[in-house]
Parts: sequence; C-alpha cells; structure tokens
Amino acid sequence: MELTTSSEKWYYWLGLAASGSRKRTTKQIEGQHQGNNAQGAVALSNLSWRNRRNSWLSVFACIFMITVPPTMTILCWIALEYFEGSLLGALKEAHVLRLSFLKQYAPSADMRVTAAYFVWVLFQAALYTALPGRSTGQLTAGGKLLTYRTNGFLAWIITVLVFVLATLSGAIDPSVIARHWGSLIVTFNIYGYALSIIAYLKAHCFPSYMEDLTFSGSVLYDFLMGIEFNPRFGSDWDWKLFHNGRPGIIGWTLIDLTYTAFQYQTHGYITNSMVMVNLFHAIYVVDFFLNEDWYLRTIDICHDHFGFYLAWGSAVWLPTMYTLQAQYLARYPVHLSPLAAAAIMVLGLSGYALFRSVNAQKDRVRRSKGNCTIWGRKAKVMRCHFKTADGLNHTTLLLISGWWGVARHVNYVGDLMLSYSMCALCGTRDLLPWSYAIFMTCILVHRCYRDEKRCRIKYGAAWDKYCSLVRWRMIPGVW
Repeated sequence: MELTTSSEKWYYWLGLAASGSRKRTTKQIEGQHQGNNAQGAVALSNLSWRNRRNSWLSVFACIFMITVPPTMTILCWIALEYFEGSLLGALKEAHVLRLSFLKQYAPSADMRVTAAYFVWVLFQAALYTALPGRSTGQLTAGGKLLTYRTNGFLAWIITVLVFVLATLSGAIDPSVIARHWGSLIVTFNIYGYALSIIAYLKAHCFPSYMEDLTFSGSVLYDFLMGIEFNPRFGSDWDWKLFHNGRPGIIGWTLIDLTYTAFQYQTHGYITNSMVMVNLFHAIYVVDFFLNEDWYLRTIDICHDHFGFYLAWGSAVWLPTMYTLQAQYLARYPVHLSPLAAAAIMVLGLSGYALFRSVNAQKDRVRRSKGNCTIWGRKAKVMRCHFKTADGLNHTTLLLISGWWGVARHVNYVGDLMLSYSMCALCGTRDLLPWSYAIFMTCILVHRCYRDEKRCRIKYGAAWDKYCSLVRWRMIPGVW
C-alpha cells in the first residue's frame, strides 16, 4: 500500500517549506563529473516538474527534519517505557529536567544489539540478491527505464519462517526484539544517519545515473531530499527499493510478533486487540509485497530521490512509529467488547477493500492501455503528454471513470479508514497510539496538494481539464 512506504508520511512536516522550485545546477554536475554524459546533465534543467527552490524556510525545515524526528522516536519509547504511554507526561518531565532528561531516561546503545541488527540487514540483502523476481519500473525523469528486484514476498515468507522456527526451537526468546527495543532505536538512528551520509557522498563521487542527478545548491537540502534518484550497486541492486521495502517492512511483522509474545509473557494472555493489530499490519505488509511491482509506480520510486528522508525514514521512522499500536498494547492491554471488535474489524477491512479496489482500477487501465471495462462499462480516460529530460515526448492515461471519476484520491480514504481502525484498537486512554492516525491525516491531505502541484506542472492544461471533470479530491461533496 502507498502508506507503507514509510518515509513519505513524515515528509509532510516539510510542509510548504520545500514546495517551491528546486534547481538542477548542471554546473555542479559537470564540475564533478566532467566528460561523463554532459549532454544528459544539461537536459536535466529542462525537466520542470522535478524542480525545487531553496529558501530560508526550507533551510529551517531541513534542520527540523534532520533533528526533531529522530528525537521523537526516542521520546515515544521513553513515554511508553516510563510514563505509562503518556507523551504529555514525558514532555512535562523533559521541560522540568531539561538536558538531564535524556541522561536519565534515554536508551543506550548495546554492541550485541548493534551487531545483531547489522546481521539482520545483511541477511535481508542476501535474500534481495539471491531470490528470483524482476520487474520494470516507470520511466525516470532522465529518460531511464530501469529493472528492479521484486522478490519481497518470498523474502518475507522465508524471514517469518526462520523467526518462527528459531523461537519454537528455543534458539531465541520470542520477545527478544521488544526486550531490546530501546537499544535498537539507537542502532536504527545510527544506521539511518550513516546511510544518509554514504548516499550523499556516493552521489557526488560515484553516481549511478548522471541523467537523474539533482542539485539544489544547498548542502542541507541535498542531504535531506537526496541527489541520486536511483543509487545502485551494478545494474539492478537498487538502494531505494531495498531500504524502503526490506529491513523495515519485513521487520514490521517480526516486531509485531515479538510484542505479542511480550504481552503474553508480561500479562499471561493475548488480547483480541493485539490479535487484530497483527492482522491489520500483516494486511499492509503482505499487500505491499504482493503488489511490489505496482509500488514501482508510486511517488517514492517515481519521484523522490534517495536522501535522509527516505534513508533515515525507512530505517528508523517505519519500524519505530508504524508499530506503535503493538508497542502500546504489549504494555497496556486493551480488551475490546465483541461489538467494538466487530465494528473496528469492519471499518479496517472495508478501508483495505476500498484502497485495493481503487488502485486495481488504475492498474487495469495502465496494463490494458485503456482497453478495459470499469464497473461494467468501457473505461473513460484522458490522454496527457509530457517530456523527459532526454527530450523525448511520452503519453500517459488519466482514468476518469470508476472510483477515479468519483474523486481524485479515493484510495487515500481507504488508507485513512484502515489507519483509524488500527488506532481505535488501543482505546482512548492515551493520545500516543492515535498519533499515527493524526499523522496519516496530515500527510495525506498534504500529499493531495503535493501530487496535484506536480501533475499540474508535468501535464499542464490537461491536468486542469482533468480536475474540471473530477471535481473532488477525496470525499465527494466535502473536499
């Protein structure tokens, strides 16, 4: 699903600070890589829908994004560990203790935990390399048509089986991840920062595709938003797809399982709310991997470069913040009545069904090039044209019937239904587990504006015509 891509969610906090035009400074490209495909670099400056502009506000936003979200991941753990799940209580204590707050409550690194995490990343890298599965992505801004290793579902099955067998055999404690979670968060952050720095240096020294480099003139902005579009080892070992889809998303399932075991070991039972959290999260994860080739056409792969917000976001934000409900319920169990459980289940599954139905229609049109039926009638499409950096003209289809004739982002409504159902499983005692749904609402509303601005620049007057035909953004008659 779109929202499992992680990083895109917390990108919202950049807000409008980075919504101007980012410049591609080809002089920087040519200066560092003189003689290496200079013609492709020059062509980049013409690709207007990929541009951004720096300002003092974007500099502030970059500093905010590089420092505040990492602090938030640690603060949430402190709130769950020491303040009975109250984020407000943790903030009040931080206000009183100031800098000594972190000294007293912050988790510490553990070399054994760090070593285990790097073994985990290497294991996922080995699966990503060895397992079969190839798909072709969308045309990049520089005119490249790249192949990707889309074997995530096999990797997920193997990983879960290994974990289950290891716990059943007694080789590891099933709650091992939960019991070392504080140290893992520290390790996640170290890895996320290190990966971001390496990606930044690689873009300057050893870029994979010159045609898709983007420089803004600001070190901070380039570090945050990324310079390289598809950093790779060789021709198809893609850093972006691997980090977006493997250590974090596969780990998501194991984190849920280990917190389920932690609840049982701590309280002597597993609540129906915890079972449903595992189910809803598993739906997200399995859907992502079963439709991994579809993910190649989402904004993470088709538009975003590989910088801190993707590298750190997938390494840290995804495993720590997407699993908040399981973390909360393991410590503070919630027993749902049969009626409440049934209502939440219906809401969540309906949201998923809506999301999948909406995107299936779009995918059907793309695969058939418009020669298909939607809701029993021939699909209605608009043909739009755009130009890539290599100067070639291309045509794409915009669906204006089915769900896509009702509103421009009905799929986001389905995502929100599932997100709110997850949080509802935690009850209403604390705000912390609900922060996920609040965050999702903010990011999807912002994403509507972000997507439409990008499409308006890319497609021009055709996009305005499309908006006149499909008036509503998410909810017909409301917005």
